[in-house]
Amino acid sequence: MSKNSKLSLRALHPCHSDPDLSGEESHMAQDKLRVAISRDCFVASAPRNDIKNHQAIPSQTGVVIAAAGVSQRFGTDKAFLPLAGKPLVAWSVDVCQSCELVSQIVIVLNENNLDLGQKVAMERCWSKVVDVCLGGKRRQDSVRQGLSKLKGCDWVIIHDGGRPFLTLELIQEGLEAAQYTGAAVAAVPVKDTVKRGDDNWMVRETLNRQELWAVQTPQVFRFDIITKAHEQISRDVTDDASLVEQMGHKVKLYVGSYANIKITTPEDFALAEVIARNR
Repeated sequence: MSKNSKLSLRALHPCHSDPDLSGEESHMAQDKLRVAISRDCFVASAPRNDIKNHQAIPSQTGVVIAAAGVSQRFGTDKAFLPLAGKPLVAWSVDVCQSCELVSQIVIVLNENNLDLGQKVAMERCWSKVVDVCLGGKRRQDSVRQGLSKLKGCDWVIIHDGGRPFLTLELIQEGLEAAQYTGAAVAAVPVKDTVKRGDDNWMVRETLNRQELWAVQTPQVFRFDIITKAHEQISRDVTDDASLVEQMGHKVKLYVGSYANIKITTPEDFALAEVIARNR
């Protein structure tokens, strides 16, 4: 990646500077980008009536959009696959950009999508995006990279780029729920009967459905809690809340949405197209 492309998003935020540039070059680049944004973009704020009691929630909230996977089960890289006319990852970033509770956004991508991610961020006028950065080998490695790019945040929202139907309400309710323990996850009650099986595909037990929740993102954490969890725990996990749980910290559940699907397979994408048409 060239020097110019490396600074394009970092220069948008005063907390970020590029070590490859001199102080004078960095200031000139920042001024140039601010002029471009003011000339080409009109960034609308979220409607006030969409978010209630926002005064009670800390303003310094960052978002990490995790979209660095290789989409192995999908069959092709899906991060920028068009869904109802816009890139898949743009659905969730647009919501975060419009949310008055969010101050910074980091988008984590794989190497093949870095340049495209920066291009889309500029085209869509995502002024809150402070960095588009390279992910790691595992999802948790990618989130850790994203967390390192946020500056001065008290809270962080971690969201899968493959869940396009994030809403302002899910963000607000997650921040409110996280006030109890410093950690909260969106989840929905499991509708199916769930059985535990063995290696021979034989049923070992039937689990109590009344106690089971299908966990989603967004997942909301006090910044110091989630960064400590990522620093201290290296074993593989499938979500960030698992790291916090392994430290012995309590995680609050709050009601998500059955429409908040994660696109993992082509069948998921077909369902997402139906949902998107009704948005």
